[in-house]
Amino acid sequence: MLSLHQLRCFLTTYELGSLTAAAEELGYAQPSISEQIRGLEKTLGVQLFRRVGRGVVPTTVADELRPHAERTLAAAEDARKAVQSVKQFETGTIRFGMFGAARLYTGAQLVADVLERYPGVRVELIGQNSTEVHEELRRGRLEAAMIAVAGLESEGMTVTPVARDELVYISADPAHLSSPVTAHRLSLASLVMPETTWRQVDSIRIILRQMLHETGRNPASRIEVEDIETAVEIVGMGLADSVIPRGAAEQLLPRLAPNAGWVSLRPRHWDTFAIVHRADATLSPAARLMIELATARMQAIAEPLG
Repeated sequence: MLSLHQLRCFLTTYELGSLTAAAEELGYAQPSISEQIRGLEKTLGVQLFRRVGRGVVPTTVADELRPHAERTLAAAEDARKAVQSVKQFETGTIRFGMFGAARLYTGAQLVADVLERYPGVRVELIGQNSTEVHEELRRGRLEAAMIAVAGLESEGMTVTPVARDELVYISADPAHLSSPVTAHRLSLASLVMPETTWRQVDSIRIILRQMLHETGRNPASRIEVEDIETAVEIVGMGLADSVIPRGAAEQLLPRLAPNAGWVSLRPRHWDTFAIVHRADATLSPAARLMIELATARMQAIAEPLG
C-alpha cells in the first residue's frame, strides 16, 4: 500500500529532478529516498523516473500521478489542521460578541451550554451595545456576534436575522396601560431610556424615531441611564415610563418593578436580533459553535426568524 511519505518523496523528487536534492530538501539520506521511490513503483507496478546523468526525469506515468499525489497530500494536511483546530478549540478561548441586554436572554445559560460541551475552554462574551460590538467586528477583533439591528444591511458584513422581540411600553400607571400606545401618545410621554451613551445609534431609539416621524417629534426622554435594569427600576418608582423589548420586560418587571406592567405599541414594532460576521470570513469551529448555541437560546425566548 502506498503511503503519504512515499508520495511526499515522489513529489519532491519530481519537482527537483534529483534524488540527492530531494534527500537534502526532506532531511533524509539519499538511499532512503531511493528506497521510498522503489517501494512506490513496486506498489503501483510502474516506473516513475529514468536516470539521466546525475538526475532523474519523470515518466509519463509520473506526470499522471503528480496531481493525484498533490491532492492526497493536501487533503492529509487539511485533516491535520482540522484536528489541530479542534484540539486548540477544546482548550482555548472562545470570544463572542453580544449586545448588552442579551444577558437577559442568553448570557449565563449560553456560557453553561458551552461549558457543558467543552469543559476545558475559556469563554468571553464581549459587548455592552450592538453598535460597539459591530465596530469590534469591523475591526476584526471579533469573529462573530449576535446583535440587535435596526436594519438588515451592513457594508462588508453578513447579517442573518434569527429572532425578533416585540417592543413594549412599560409603566407603573395603570391609566398608561389601558390601550396600545400610539405614536401620538408616545410623543407626549415622559420616558426613561437606557443606552444613553449610544442614544444616536441604539436600535430601539432608531425604531422609535421612525415611529414618531409622523408626529414631527423625537422620543422625549426625561431621564437617561446606561443600563436597562436602572430604567426599569425608575419605571417602578413611577418617575417615568419606558420602551423596552418584551422579553426583558417579562424578566425584569416582576423582580425590579412588580407594580408596573406593559402594553404593546400601535402599530406593533420589533427589535430584530441577528448573527453578524464579516462577509469574507471563514468562521472557526468556536465561532460556529457560539452561533449555533446563541441562536438556539434566543429563538427559545424570542420569536424565531428564518
